Amino acid sequence: MNKNSIMSFTDVGSGFPVLLGHSYLFDSTMWSPQIALLSEGFRVIVPDLWGHGHSPTLPSSVMSLTDLAYDFLALMDHLGIHEFAVVGLSVGGMWGAELAALAPDRVKSLMLFDTYLGEETTEAKDNYFSMLNAVAAAGVIPPSLVKYMISQFYSEFSSGKDRTELETHLSSLTAENLRESIVPLGKLIFGRPDRMSVLDRITCPVFVATGELDQPRPVSEGQAMADRLKCDFSVIPHAGHISNREQPQFVTDLINSFLKVSVKR
Repeated sequence: MNKNSIMSFTDVGSGFPVLLGHSYLFDSTMWSPQIALLSEGFRVIVPDLWGHGHSPTLPSSVMSLTDLAYDFLALMDHLGIHEFAVVGLSVGGMWGAELAALAPDRVKSLMLFDTYLGEETTEAKDNYFSMLNAVAAAGVIPPSLVKYMISQFYSEFSSGKDRTELETHLSSLTAENLRESIVPLGKLIFGRPDRMSVLDRITCPVFVATGELDQPRPVSEGQAMADRLKCDFSVIPHAGHISNREQPQFVTDLINSFLKVSVKR
């Protein structure tokens, strides 16, 4: 972590600490359907990823998911928290798994939603990089691309409010933010090498879940993660990539149930 700055974060509730990691292009408010209920029994820490929400620009030193994991670990050091659980969705699950592997004495429980540590296919990587380069060149996310992104994040079961809020957010990102944080972070995420071997170093209890209708991270990928981890896997019905917002009660119940049996209270 840049020693001159820390990520913006929300810190609510009391009890065993739980670190929540949000998706790329969202921020800590993505977890708002879960925060109130989880904070009744846990201390819930919800950071904004670099360049997202109220966090500073992505540091130039961050070149990999492992670097991101170390930054989140530094945040927990800043808060004086030694042992904690991690619940991550999408890129939050990617760095969450890296964090569990590099600090097994500290991460006591891990939940991975709608995420995958394998390498992107060549076709998918080319598509992502083409979009990111176009955004960097234009300094804005074009309306047609905004609509495409929304269709990738949300299924037909999402609320109109969620879709409208995301459209407004994506359309309002500044050229500076896009070029300095969003695009380079996207290239870091989608250009990642195959990191499935990281799962072999995770020793804490793990649970994996994927939205039934998740397009960028389909059920087959979640199942592959769970098979490698030899852990339980759940398909979240009627949910796309941002499953915690499309099926908030289902996801909250999954988190509560797993944490209650996997961490010391």
